[in-house]
Amino acid sequence: MSAVPKEAFGVDRTPGVHVDRLTVRFGARTVLDDLSLTIRRGEFLTVLGRSGCGKTTLLRFIAADALAGKLSVAGRDLTHVPPHQRNLGLLFQSYALFPHLSVFDNVAFGLRARKLKAAEIARRVADALKLVQLSESGHVMPAQLSGGMQQRVALARALVIEPDVLLLDEPLSALDANLRASVRSELKVLHERLPNLTIVCVTHDQDDALVLSDRTLLMRDGRIAQLGTPRELYDAPKDGFVARYLGAANLLPPRVVFPVGDARYEERERVACIRPESFRIVPLGEGRLHGTIASIEWYGSVLSVSVTLDAMPNEPVLISAQRGHHRLPEKGSRVSLSFEADDVVLVRP
Repeated sequence: MSAVPKEAFGVDRTPGVHVDRLTVRFGARTVLDDLSLTIRRGEFLTVLGRSGCGKTTLLRFIAADALAGKLSVAGRDLTHVPPHQRNLGLLFQSYALFPHLSVFDNVAFGLRARKLKAAEIARRVADALKLVQLSESGHVMPAQLSGGMQQRVALARALVIEPDVLLLDEPLSALDANLRASVRSELKVLHERLPNLTIVCVTHDQDDALVLSDRTLLMRDGRIAQLGTPRELYDAPKDGFVARYLGAANLLPPRVVFPVGDARYEERERVACIRPESFRIVPLGEGRLHGTIASIEWYGSVLSVSVTLDAMPNEPVLISAQRGHHRLPEKGSRVSLSFEADDVVLVRP
């Protein structure tokens, strides 16, 4: 299914979720520090960061906890509203399916708790299973399904209540690499089919953020390190932490990258960030930087090449090169590196 711009659906850009000045402390440790955030209705936001950075605490605050801060969803103040009245869909890493209930009954569970009529439950469960491509599996028990199919059931159960916001907590971490990529693509297509559904997805995986997000919130020590589109975080990181979290990054002293006379040559507060794919290996003398190939690692169609620069003998730079028909220099060869000026971003260390 081809992607359809959300603007074609007339997406409402009023706030889907607004968190105001959220602070969470556990003893002397501050987990979230005066965090404020607005997520647009219909937006897919990934919350990215290392373990302990506060991303799961933020999700739990939206889902259930009355902590020190204010929460509104779809224009409603939910700060002191109990979890079962917040109309939120939840999908967690464990899926938490009831093993003794069929797929249909698992998906229908929340609707029955709301005391909907049987005909309405049947209609909405059928629609939800169709949405996740499990229309023929209503009678099946969870143990008969693969991990990916179980996750779809859990997703249908979260969507069937027609939530204002869908919260995903590491939803792909239990899947192997191939299945993870497949389910990631399915989530993206699903969001295109439901353009007014706000989704907040907590993950530690940079690929989830790059593939799924409208915007990515990268957290560090309870604060927002950077918030923006995945491309903004990748191409224009605010600092070295952001640059390295979203992928490999070479952080070099400006005096190494820029020629004498360039105003940036004397820069002392920032470093020059160059992504590995922005470097090109050229014959010695034809590029700006010179050095020796320290190692070459093959990853199928991509080669990861480490080069020790003459100007930086203690910190090799990383180059990502597409494998082609031309032959690359071997380990120990003397080479030069070239790059475009637009590929260099000055960032805080």
